[in-house]
Amino acid sequence: MNQRLLHKTIESFADTPFATTEELLTHVLRQIVSNDRIEITGGRVWRLDVQRYAYEMVAQAGAIEQVKPKFSIKVDEYRMFKQLPQHRTIVAKETDAYLKSKGIRKYSATGVGDIVRVKGNDLFPYILSFNTDLDHEHVAPTLNIISIAVTSMLKNRSIERRSTQLQKDLDKAREIQRSILPEHALQFHNYEMFGISLADRIVGGDFFDYIVSGEKDRVAIVIGDAASKGISAAVQALYVSGALRMGAAYQTKISNLIRNLNTLVNHAFSDDRFLTLFYAELSNDRQGLCVYVNAGHSSPIVYRARTGETELLPATGNIIGPFPDQHFRSEGLMLAKGDVMLLFTDGVSEAMDGAGNQYSERRLIERLKERHRETPELIAKHIIEDVQKFSAKGKYSDDKTLVVVKRIK
Repeated sequence: MNQRLLHKTIESFADTPFATTEELLTHVLRQIVSNDRIEITGGRVWRLDVQRYAYEMVAQAGAIEQVKPKFSIKVDEYRMFKQLPQHRTIVAKETDAYLKSKGIRKYSATGVGDIVRVKGNDLFPYILSFNTDLDHEHVAPTLNIISIAVTSMLKNRSIERRSTQLQKDLDKAREIQRSILPEHALQFHNYEMFGISLADRIVGGDFFDYIVSGEKDRVAIVIGDAASKGISAAVQALYVSGALRMGAAYQTKISNLIRNLNTLVNHAFSDDRFLTLFYAELSNDRQGLCVYVNAGHSSPIVYRARTGETELLPATGNIIGPFPDQHFRSEGLMLAKGDVMLLFTDGVSEAMDGAGNQYSERRLIERLKERHRETPELIAKHIIEDVQKFSAKGKYSDDKTLVVVKRIK
C-alpha cells in the first residue's frame, strides 16, 4: 500500500470521536487488520502499566487465536520492550511461552505515543503488535508509517484536549474579571462617573471600581494596574479588588486602608508582583471635598471648569507590594461644578504609535480640554477611541483603563 495513502487513511480515523486512547487504538487496529491491502491478519494493543512495570494487552483483533483478557508481560522479562524505542519497529521470533501456545511464532511490533522514561529505561506508552507473513524489509516501512500516523493522532488529541481546557479556563478567567469590574456608569449625588477597561490580552491586570458606603454618603473610586500581564495579573487584580471592598466597609481613614492593603499584598505576592493604585473618596457634602491616596500610580488629571486650567495629582506613597511597613499620605482637593477628574493607567498615556511615540499626558490634557463640557461617558469613549487609533500600528501594547469623574451640580 502506498505509504502516503496509508498515512492519510490512518489520519482519517481521527475524525471519529473516542472517549479514550484505548478506544482509538482499538479502532485503528481493527481498521488495519480489515484492510486487505495492508496484508496483516491480526494484532493486539499493549498498554504500559507504569506501576507494575509491565505491558498489558487491552485489545486484539483478526483471524487469530484469542489471548486471554488482560494478559500482561513484565518489561524486564521481554527484551523487545526496551529495544523498541531505539528502532520504532521490530520483527522477531516470539519468545513468550503462552503466546507461542496461541500459535504466535513471529511478531511485528511498533511503538505508539511519546516515549516516557520509567526506571531508567525509555519506553513507548503503547505498542501495536501484528501477525503477518511479511519479512522485516517489507513490513517495517508499513509499521513505521502506522506508528508515526497514530502517534501524530495522539498528540493532536492531547493538544485539542489542552486547548479545550485552556479555552474553558480563559473563559472562566474572563468571567471572573468581568465580575470585579462595576457597571461603566455611576451617578452619586453631585457627581457622574464612567469607566472603561480594555485588556491587552484575554484578561489583564488593570481594574477600576466604585465602592459605595452602606449609608450611601460616600463613594470610593479606585483604579489599579498590576505590574505583570495576563492571568497572573488578573488574579492579583481580583485579590486587591476584593480586599479593598472588604476594607472599605470597616475603615474610615483611607491612608490606613491602603497601608493595610500594602501589607496584605506584600505577604501574598512576590516582590515583582507589585501594583500601582489610586484611591479617591467623594462624599455628599456641598463643598466637593475629594480625599485621595496615590500609591505610585499615573497622576490623575483634574480640569478646572472656572479657569480652564489642569492640575496633576502626584503620588503620595510608593507602589503597593514590595515594601513592607509603608505609610501612605492622604491629600485633599475641592471639586466645583463642571470640574472633571480623569484617572487612567499607563497603558493609556504610554500607548505608542508605529514610530514609537507615546500618546502622552499632554495629549490626554488636550482631549480633556476639548471635551470637558460633555458627559463622562462621551469624554471616556472619545479618549479611549483616540488612544486606540493612535496606537493601532504600535508594536507594544498594554491594558488600558480610564475613569472620568465629573461634578455636575
